Amino acid sequence: MRIAVIGAGVIGVTTAYELGADGHEVTVFERRGSVGAECSFANAGLVAPGYVAPWSAPGMAGKVLAHAWRAHAPVRIGGHLDGAALAWLWRWWRACRPQVYRANRARMHRLAHFSRDRLREITLRLHLDYERADGFLVLLRTARDLAMAEPGIRALTELGAAPQLLDAAGCRAIEPGLHPETALHAGVYSKDDLVGNCREFTHLLRKEAARAGVRFLFNAQVERIAAGPTPRLAVIRTPVDPRDRKGLRSLGGASDWPVTQPPEMLEAEPAFDAIVVCAAVDSRLLLRPLGVRLPLLPVYGYSVTAPLRHDDRHLHREPRAALMDERYKVAISRLGNRVRAAGSAEIGVSAQHRDDAAFRTLDKVLDDWFPGVTQRSAAQRWRGARPMLPDGPPVLGASGAAGVWLNVGHGGSGWALACGSARLVADAVAGRKTPIEIDGLGLDRLR
Repeated sequence: MRIAVIGAGVIGVTTAYELGADGHEVTVFERRGSVGAECSFANAGLVAPGYVAPWSAPGMAGKVLAHAWRAHAPVRIGGHLDGAALAWLWRWWRACRPQVYRANRARMHRLAHFSRDRLREITLRLHLDYERADGFLVLLRTARDLAMAEPGIRALTELGAAPQLLDAAGCRAIEPGLHPETALHAGVYSKDDLVGNCREFTHLLRKEAARAGVRFLFNAQVERIAAGPTPRLAVIRTPVDPRDRKGLRSLGGASDWPVTQPPEMLEAEPAFDAIVVCAAVDSRLLLRPLGVRLPLLPVYGYSVTAPLRHDDRHLHREPRAALMDERYKVAISRLGNRVRAAGSAEIGVSAQHRDDAAFRTLDKVLDDWFPGVTQRSAAQRWRGARPMLPDGPPVLGASGAAGVWLNVGHGGSGWALACGSARLVADAVAGRKTPIEIDGLGLDRLR
């Protein structure tokens, strides 16, 4: 089949790879100049299935309100709550009911385990090196933090995970660089989880997809989808700056554009046998004219990525793999010669808004556990939108509009769910039985 994929984040690229590997003729349309340029650019990098769960959990509404006035609040609600955002919050609150939460948690957990296995399979088969490290340690500062975490630990056990509860000494044996003066009561360790550079993986897999015949069109903004037996796209194509052509050529994109192309043009609508929408938050705008209403909301997250110091004073004091400070909901990830701290969740703010308080929280947690280990003056500070559905799981499969398929709404777990979601969608498009149960991951759930 001739298949179009809209979006070249980790979701779009994994989808294109799986479809290309199945022998389809695939074209990817990406509005940016390369892959992994938005949601996938600087996320935490965690692939920890046990901790992939709906944000809509029992008691979560109270926690959000309790955090509202704290200096280092993990969740912040801004003053730009329009009607769509208020409707989303209402559906989110409804999804916090225990029975709804349990069903969605099980769906996400099943998908996350399948996705981690698929990621490992692809990594081994293609010999991909994306700054991966094994192991995930959740840090609990006090006995109260442990008591609050115990229901989650029991839930992991019920779902078949086997996290290891450690005392402070056990945590320091796994991560010897933890600052001895920061209070540490206990930790929860998952040896089968991992951390990796999502953006690097996306670039590497893009090259493998190209080898399988997938064509990538960058600087290509999809304006409209026309559903039908042979669905079509309307695309605005913007030329590449000549100064950027050398860099983009290494990604396989620059050669797709003629040098003489005018600044902007509306291309004749190409026809396909199927279109897969992987356009994160913008998917809702593309799908609305087709009668497909997705309650997607941008929930913004932050990260700070800094190079390690290479001197005797800080030798062996850096993190080894991935950690989570449970109190502040901040992840610390070792990515090669860099360390990344990621966290925060902002709702009801503009796309241009940047909250210095969120960066101060990331800096605080990094300094609490690994003081002086990174060169903060050379840090990259990033903010990106997570495409969140109110009840947690993504939407995979048929859209209800002829020829249009969905792989959207992964929220903050896109990297952890990408490989599994891509495989399930590729099988659904081809009419094959999926490797795991896809019940509850379709659009019908939201109706």
